Amino acid sequence: EAAVILGGIRRHCGSYRITLVSAARMARVVFLHPDLGIGGAERLVVDAAVALKSKGCSVQIWTAHYHPSHCFSETLDQDLPVVCVGDWLPTSVCGYLHALCAYLRMIYVALYLVFFSGLEYDVVFCDQVSVCIPVLRLSRRRKKVLFYCHFPDQLLTQRQSALKRLYRAPIDWMEERTTGMADMIVVNSRFTAGVFRETFLSLKEVQIDVLYPSLNTVNFDRPSEGTRALAGLLPEGTACLFLSLNRYERKKNLGLALEALAALRDALPSALMAGVHLVVAGGFDERVSENLQHHAELKELAGRLGLGDRVTFLRSPSDDLKVALLRSSAAVLYTPSREHFGIVPVEAMYCCCPVVAVNSGGPLESVEDGETGFLCEPTAAAFSQAMEKLVREPQLRRGMGQAGKKRVQDKFSLEAFSNQLHGYILRLSQ
Repeated sequence: EAAVILGGIRRHCGSYRITLVSAARMARVVFLHPDLGIGGAERLVVDAAVALKSKGCSVQIWTAHYHPSHCFSETLDQDLPVVCVGDWLPTSVCGYLHALCAYLRMIYVALYLVFFSGLEYDVVFCDQVSVCIPVLRLSRRRKKVLFYCHFPDQLLTQRQSALKRLYRAPIDWMEERTTGMADMIVVNSRFTAGVFRETFLSLKEVQIDVLYPSLNTVNFDRPSEGTRALAGLLPEGTACLFLSLNRYERKKNLGLALEALAALRDALPSALMAGVHLVVAGGFDERVSENLQHHAELKELAGRLGLGDRVTFLRSPSDDLKVALLRSSAAVLYTPSREHFGIVPVEAMYCCCPVVAVNSGGPLESVEDGETGFLCEPTAAAFSQAMEKLVREPQLRRGMGQAGKKRVQDKFSLEAFSNQLHGYILRLSQ
């Protein structure tokens, strides 16, 4: 009798497990993202969509802006549908009210999804703009919402005038209130988790989990056709290449890379410095006035520092060219302070490229100081000292590069990211 009962339990548990796996594979997930361009947040959304699709989920990405000429290559695949609605709505009013316009655009996307799309889905993965969450609650059958917080939006803007503070007050209140309406909240690092608690005081009791961004290594493992392009891009005789890889935004502190290069020039013998070159590359969108202005500001700064022939500026390099640059660089100079996480250091380390980063925020969790790179004070002197070590000691570069790749494989693998995210979707869709 015991054997019969045990066999029945096993059959029951096996059936339950099959049903559970089948339900997970059939989970229908919609991603809501404001602007599916090129950036760290967009990289995470695309990787998350690809990860869930690999687990058998049905996936769509909905956004207010998308253009095939300014996107990650995975979104060009017909098996990863991207739906763009509401792009006719303004992104600003006479160069102002960017946050309000972003909120209105995402509310429109959510309204369209709920009332006009006819799409059936189980879970919504929402990031950056939480104001669409209450709109999702209007669905006839309540859907579960996972909100991924890259960083509190209210901390990403300056409030230098009373008018700006007045304008931001209701937006900040709405961000906190609507973020708390999500069924699950996930952040990208322990650093962001701490900032989340400090910023959203009313959400102190809400459970938040850390889901580190991962690296979809497919693009990095395949042979890069961008290697040929480097020959015509870099000056002849380049022996030691430094790379700055970030969007053309002032908060990324890209000028620090230029100032560090100028300090390095003063510290190195001319024979060694002759082979040193810096590439400043990053996401660039002509619709964004700050991108246009900051690109011009950086070129002007390079001229003032006398670095005109030692710096190359690239706007929105292709995936192949980016990988070729990472593989060929002595180090990536990662200059933002208090960066929420930052996927660039992880990409660099996977390509066996050491990282010189500011000693705050996400890099404290991704870069091992002295092992996979250097964590420095955000000064030209500190960065140039780290750069000088890497110029003078090629063996150090190679050792750090190998250690960096192993760290990414151990800590930031796509498999670990996929399994953790898929577990969240399982819990929400049951």
